Amino acid sequence: MAEKLNKAAIKKLCAPDPNGKQRLVWDSELKGFGILVSGKTDALTYVVQRRLPDGKTRRVTVGAAAEFERVEDARRKAGKLLSELREGRDPKAERRKAAARDKTLGAWAELYLKAKKSLRPRSIEEYRRSIDRHLDGWLDRPLRTITPDMVEQRHEAIGKRAGHAAANNAMRALRAIWNHALDRDDSLPANPVRRLKDDGWFKLTPRERLVRSDELPVFYAAVDALPSRTATDYLKLLLFTGLRRREAAALRWSEVDFGQRVIRLPAGRTKADRKLDLPMTSFVRDLLIAQRAIGVEEPWVFPAASESGHLEEPKFPLTLVAKQTGITVSVHDLRRTWITIAESTDISPLALKALVNHALGNDVTSRYVQMTVERLREPAEKVCRRMMELCGLEKPEGIAKLEAAQ
Repeated sequence: MAEKLNKAAIKKLCAPDPNGKQRLVWDSELKGFGILVSGKTDALTYVVQRRLPDGKTRRVTVGAAAEFERVEDARRKAGKLLSELREGRDPKAERRKAAARDKTLGAWAELYLKAKKSLRPRSIEEYRRSIDRHLDGWLDRPLRTITPDMVEQRHEAIGKRAGHAAANNAMRALRAIWNHALDRDDSLPANPVRRLKDDGWFKLTPRERLVRSDELPVFYAAVDALPSRTATDYLKLLLFTGLRRREAAALRWSEVDFGQRVIRLPAGRTKADRKLDLPMTSFVRDLLIAQRAIGVEEPWVFPAASESGHLEEPKFPLTLVAKQTGITVSVHDLRRTWITIAESTDISPLALKALVNHALGNDVTSRYVQMTVERLREPAEKVCRRMMELCGLEKPEGIAKLEAAQ
């Protein structure tokens, strides 16, 4: 349908169109120029449409009809746009490129996190935390304006303020975001994080801190004396299982199987993305039964007045323990303590790996081994007894036998 577009013709157009669908009315005077009648609103919009040299058809908005006092003004602008399309210029593509050129680090970060379907919610949360904490001043800055010098200086500053590991993690996040952006906008400069290659990264020394065997009695006593029963039982659970901070903090009663004496963590709740069926030792079972008996409500074993509803960060109770004992450790150090004690009991290396949910290995034999809960129950109890001895809760087996014989 084509007719000469003028003020009278446009005045006759009814928007929204009665059929509820968009309708195009083409101008008989300028080919490719028309007005789009909305099927949903009262909008009337001038458009142009033409086939590009590559064969693609492109429709471009000239502007709302209300923006032009005369149809001739819209026709004149449409003529310029049609000429650009004929020459191969694509205004839409150019606007997309311009938008990409101005896209900020924050915008690219969101696109990266949405595109990475393989990232688990916890990994996404860690990315966001690292970016928000250490690259916050750059979030509103166009990505292309971040230079290698800026990267080098910020890396050094984060290292001094928050530690070497935090600095490396922040720049690895930036590197991943930039590579993702490069795949979608080849006009971006080279990844500035390349400046840190070779000797630019901080060399990290593996942590070795733990609660030594001779410190365990006083450490356990200080944990037992904490004013918060929830914090006490949480730290005891960590010390006697080697669970990771979040695995224990977000423990649900639905994951505690008292009948089978097993803690069942689904794959989505573990760092390894593998389900963990952990046998409850006598100590852990008594601990959880006592916690249940005090009337802790569903769903959390360790509820707290936090956004999540459960215990989040146990730094304060560990700080109290440190003031009382002089023993400064983190939650992960308690995991290291459990693993160290477990290894000293000479349980099977495969059983030790299974109890802390580490991969059993890639060799042929390891791939065939199936570590069932019942297979792990005896080594778990062995580690538990040794931990109780070291904490002063149970007499060493040799002494106990000697006293019984006397």
